[in-house]
Amino acid sequence: MNYPKIGIRPVIDGRWGGVRESLEVQTMNMAKAAQKLITENLFYPDGHRVECVISETTIGGGAEAAACRRQFETENVCATLSVTPCWCYGSETFDQDPTTVKAVWGFNGTERPGAVYLAAVMAAHAQRGLPAFAIYGHDVQDMTDTSIPADVQEKILRFARCAVAVGWMRNKSYVNLGGVAMGIAGSYCDANVFQNYFGLRPEWVDMTEIIRRIHLGIYDADEYEKAFAWVKANCKEGFDVNAGKDLPEIIRKSKVVPADKDWEFVTKMTLVVRDILFGNKKLDEMGWHEEALGKNAVAGGFQGQRNWTDWLPNGDFTEAIMASTFDWNGAKMPTAFATENDTLNGLSMLLGTLVSHSAPCFHDVRTYWSPEACERVTGMRPDGVAAEGFIHLINSGATALDGSGAAKNADGEGCMKPFWEMTDADRAACIEATDWCRANYEYFRGGGFSSHFRCRATMPVTMLRISIVDGVGPVLQIAEGFTADLPDQIHQTIDVRTDRTWPTTWFVPRLTGEGAFKDVYSVMANWSANHGVTVYGHVGADLITLASMLRIPVSMHNVPEEKIYRPHAWTGFGTMDSQAADYAACKHYGPMYQ
Repeated sequence: MNYPKIGIRPVIDGRWGGVRESLEVQTMNMAKAAQKLITENLFYPDGHRVECVISETTIGGGAEAAACRRQFETENVCATLSVTPCWCYGSETFDQDPTTVKAVWGFNGTERPGAVYLAAVMAAHAQRGLPAFAIYGHDVQDMTDTSIPADVQEKILRFARCAVAVGWMRNKSYVNLGGVAMGIAGSYCDANVFQNYFGLRPEWVDMTEIIRRIHLGIYDADEYEKAFAWVKANCKEGFDVNAGKDLPEIIRKSKVVPADKDWEFVTKMTLVVRDILFGNKKLDEMGWHEEALGKNAVAGGFQGQRNWTDWLPNGDFTEAIMASTFDWNGAKMPTAFATENDTLNGLSMLLGTLVSHSAPCFHDVRTYWSPEACERVTGMRPDGVAAEGFIHLINSGATALDGSGAAKNADGEGCMKPFWEMTDADRAACIEATDWCRANYEYFRGGGFSSHFRCRATMPVTMLRISIVDGVGPVLQIAEGFTADLPDQIHQTIDVRTDRTWPTTWFVPRLTGEGAFKDVYSVMANWSANHGVTVYGHVGADLITLASMLRIPVSMHNVPEEKIYRPHAWTGFGTMDSQAADYAACKHYGPMYQ
């Protein structure tokens, strides 16, 4: 695979006759140190270590800058990190390729003015309309000090992590299986937004394609047998909400797949959906050459309701397995795959998993529970992390199994992990924590099974959502917080008030006492849509950096001010109100790919 790479540009004082020669080794060593830092700490979504390319020579002027650009064009470089310990010629040495994300690390030392070059080249970047991230250590270092200070490491890694996410999405596809579900605004895929802001190609596949492939056997039959055996061994059935109900004839006659065949159908459906997105060489061997190619997808979504689910098994199993870090083949890269084809939540899933490497969990942002309401209904007041109230995150049966929090970290605490760190015990625990409840026929006449679990871990998560606002474009909301393991008395009383066949996560945002994070109610009241995504860890700072690269303003967040890292040019739009400056800068520079 031709991975998106970070190109490292060692920039140097171009004056020969003693100056340049004396700096060659130090400058190139800075580049090598940055490369080592990035490659040892960052990973692509498939678990491969992030790759860097260093310019073949140091860059002292325009000719060498052009040679470096030609070199990088052959290496799929998506972002450049220029490094220098000294003064250099700013507009002669900077990266003026408009297609790359840019950062500059100027060494904070007194022997040579690397910081002066950094300031000068940031001015050049701003003046030429090429925003770049400034990296400048807090404390002065000696010229002989080859270490990278912790604050510099943090900025380099945040920049590289987010830049690789930009490169990973570029020129891939978001696959819409079906269209709009039940009038959900996020299901309307805006092709221009996907192309201009994310570099994604939206594709549409009618849901009948799934039926065609199942009917004609366009899937790997051997893998189906393996997958179905795994399902029978691992997917235990849970509560059947339909038992004992006298259902109307319109519902009874709508189910065309017999209930005892649902598992066979949804297993085949999962194989088919995966192949539509990513292709399958096995299909080529079977003579299905076009189908074998796939859609070059990086994410997708399934409409389901209602044209499909009114007569066929729902997509909950498919959606949950696609988003999880494992299936019948063992560990795998999670796929952002949106319930109800909420494309904007699908994008949110994608951004979240790109920066966290954890499974993206799709949720309905269902209900805010104040401590008073909780006590009135359950007879018990919440305490601990949920003492000031909580939000009920519940999904119509399609949340990744990792969201159960059943995997364990080194301290034995519930967590979520990158797929390459998931152990056999972690996978077994997630399977054991999940049962599969038969779909409620009043909602899903065609049947199917929903993943059902209760997140019993208290773990750090970040909730996010992209929405489109007319006149503004896409905006991003972020809420860092924790999942809560509520007492049984509270959980059981509240959980059965809505659909008890769906997975539940109790979420508590971290409060700041101001604005949208004044209290838990305010977070719920300011959330922009009915859906949201959680990923593991507090990754709000990374999401803010990534959003600035994509020119998407952040309308709501609770990330500490000192962790916010955006291109240096953003300061030119104001320093007193960083949110207003973010909106102004994003509007001025416009979409990255427009």
